[in-house]
Amino acid sequence: MRDKPVAMKRRIEDSQSVSIGLRAKTARAIAVVLGGQLDSPRVLKRVELKLADPAFPETSQPYHEVLDLPWGKAQVAVRKIATRIEKLATKELARLVREAQAEGSIVSGVGIVGAGDRNLEKIGSTHIRAHAAEGVLFREVLEVAAAANDLPNRLFNERDLDETAEVELQLPIAKIKAQLAEMGRAAGSPWRADEKAAATAAWLALAAHRREGSK
Repeated sequence: MRDKPVAMKRRIEDSQSVSIGLRAKTARAIAVVLGGQLDSPRVLKRVELKLADPAFPETSQPYHEVLDLPWGKAQVAVRKIATRIEKLATKELARLVREAQAEGSIVSGVGIVGAGDRNLEKIGSTHIRAHAAEGVLFREVLEVAAAANDLPNRLFNERDLDETAEVELQLPIAKIKAQLAEMGRAAGSPWRADEKAAATAAWLALAAHRREGSK
């Protein structure tokens, strides 16, 4: 008899729990808030988080600002700019969490899709290296923002997101893509590759939370 109230509480928490998927882009992030049943999750909100401050243009493409510096010095110079971006990302994510909470949801975690780590120093072209470095930086600031908001978070490499989803959701990729398409029809335009990636990351984060809670 004691287990029934616990089980009921768990079902209520599951119905309220949502996750946030973030697709890192240069100077911004595509955010999708997902909730509902794991086999047919629903998009509750879709927004774009601003990760650059118009008052500080260098926050848009920080590594382009230091193209003329040797790589070691460029990394040091960008650190101050990155700190400003991290603060902005933390505020943007906090705002999204508050909006979700105001609608009665409990944010259980964050999934972040972005560039994987790589040896940037080996990239010969300074311009290509700047783009690659910014891809990593804007993904990293989202990780910092999630941690600063006390949210469990996980990085998903953009290159193998589909394979990860297939394994962890235990669904064939065709069915995952069909469900993502259905989410898009319900959510409306825009529903591009970036929104689908953010939704996939949110779905994976929600599945991880539900699995952990069932143990």
